[in-house]
Amino acid sequence: MSHIIAPSILAADFGNLQSEVEMVNESQAQWFHIDIMDGVFVPNISFGFPVLKQIQKHATKPLDVHLMIVNPDQFIQKFADHGTEILTVHIEACDHLHRTVQVIHAAGMKAGVALNPHTNINLLEDIIQDIDLVCLMSVNPGFGGQKFIENTYNKVKRLKKLIIDKNSKALIEIDGGVNAETAPKLLEAGADVLVAGSYVFKSENPKSTVEGLVSL
Repeated sequence: MSHIIAPSILAADFGNLQSEVEMVNESQAQWFHIDIMDGVFVPNISFGFPVLKQIQKHATKPLDVHLMIVNPDQFIQKFADHGTEILTVHIEACDHLHRTVQVIHAAGMKAGVALNPHTNINLLEDIIQDIDLVCLMSVNPGFGGQKFIENTYNKVKRLKKLIIDKNSKALIEIDGGVNAETAPKLLEAGADVLVAGSYVFKSENPKSTVEGLVSL
């Protein structure tokens, strides 16, 4: 499988959301990455269901929704109802992660688990076979445009080994600081999905920026 590029809508121009979504539709990107923040789990609030509904209305590609919220379980079905294909929860926000993953699958979605920069991938040992995606935060969650954390490359390699050892089919997604410099090294280390926010939406030609990432 070639790698997947998922532009992060958090970096889009919300005054022109429909045209930003249509730009991603027309680009070579494969997924939409959508960050939901609650101001509790992370020190920022992004957007909720009304905005997600508008994205769903115009998007023609899978919605990869990343929940940076406490108590994600209470909203799982609602995200399924809003067209989410991949729903990612933070390991740090789930007391009963295995049950949460079961509920996500039961709602007809793929289940992802996100890890903050300080969280050890060994915590995934007993669940890696049950999940479809691991999202490694390569910046501290909550804000776009942060500097990439270099330790991420080693973390990707260790995670890839765990996935192979446990015979898991989980994809490795990287969220934060993806650009022309970090992307090739991340793919070389074993990443499958690259989330790119500011690098895509703030570039002069977002579609050709996406094309550059896809062709790596």
